[in-house]
Amino acid sequence: MSFRALRPYCIALLMTLPGIALRFIQPDISPLLMALFSGMAILGASFLLTWACEVAQMDIPQAVAVAVVAFIAVLPEYAVDMYFTWMAGQHPDSAYSHYTIANMTGANRLLIGVGWSCIVLIFARRFHTGVNLADDKRTDILFLGLATLYALFIPLKGSLTIVDSCVLLGLYAWYMCIIVRRPVEEEEPEGPAALLAKMAKRTRLRSVISIFLFAALVIMCNAEPFSENLVASGKLLGVNEFLLVQWLAPIASEAPEFIVSIMFAMRGNAALALGSLLSSKLNQWTLLVGMIPGVYAASSGAFFPSINLDSHQLQEILLTAGQSLFAVALLTNLRLHVHKAVWLLLLFCAQLLSPLYDVQLETLLGLPHDPLRLHDIFAKVYVALGVVLLIKNWRAVLALRRGFKV
Repeated sequence: MSFRALRPYCIALLMTLPGIALRFIQPDISPLLMALFSGMAILGASFLLTWACEVAQMDIPQAVAVAVVAFIAVLPEYAVDMYFTWMAGQHPDSAYSHYTIANMTGANRLLIGVGWSCIVLIFARRFHTGVNLADDKRTDILFLGLATLYALFIPLKGSLTIVDSCVLLGLYAWYMCIIVRRPVEEEEPEGPAALLAKMAKRTRLRSVISIFLFAALVIMCNAEPFSENLVASGKLLGVNEFLLVQWLAPIASEAPEFIVSIMFAMRGNAALALGSLLSSKLNQWTLLVGMIPGVYAASSGAFFPSINLDSHQLQEILLTAGQSLFAVALLTNLRLHVHKAVWLLLLFCAQLLSPLYDVQLETLLGLPHDPLRLHDIFAKVYVALGVVLLIKNWRAVLALRRGFKV
């Protein structure tokens, strides 16, 4: 076994070591350094998880692979968001509930606005065509659509409750019941994962389990210092902590999945790459959001907790749901071409950069300052475009019913 083949694993392992060491030593150093080293540890562990998940499906039953591997692959994102949720339950009047919503909405919007669009644009640049998904992806689109329609009602209620958990987790369980009974095409692992795939079965299984345990330990050890020091860094630098948690934290946890998907797209397998990010979006929009009230209940001790959301949090959820509706509408015909990807990316960038020009726009129009005005406009634009596309492609929308079939 050559060092060149082992190099990606060595690099990922080395990335985790400073974070582990600092977690146990707990030195008195700058929050910026602590956030950097703990974030780097989560990033390294995420790469290890990504490679191990790709290989794990070779040796465990299909039903277990689909359910467990899908969860493990997004463990870094869950760890950070669940930490903020737990602290929100411990300190109800603190800003932790804001960070919970920030991290969750940022992760979901990044997946679509950057992940989906980049896959299509990179693939189109090399192969001069858009991405066509397999027919069985109708199930993912259908359940993402159902979860999105429900999410649009959360801002009307003004809170997240156990009822929301039951609905969203129920949708995810229903989705799982359908896909675990389907045959799965064998995919030959590529890149660093191919090294594990070539091992003898027993050695491979032990190696994958060891990587899972090690990566999970790294993520759990670094979720708290990364989250806390990211917030402290924002205060130290005078940067809005909400924005740091919303965009920087998900980048650290989502980067490996993005990179692997981009590699697949560059090799010509963009359908697999986009399908993987579509499944991740569904996973986060149902399982991640659905777990928040349960974790909050366990932390606060309340049997039927209600996480009351302010106008900013509600606007973030509405904007995220609007983007999701627009994305589902674009995918109803199982095709995502360049012009659609460009719209996803442009709208994402416009709303991401809106704090830079909202004051100038309000001054130009002579309007009083409202930091949520542009969020509200973008949310309505997303919803309006989504509704128009769903009506226009009504035949494709009706065809999504096939997604209920095994």
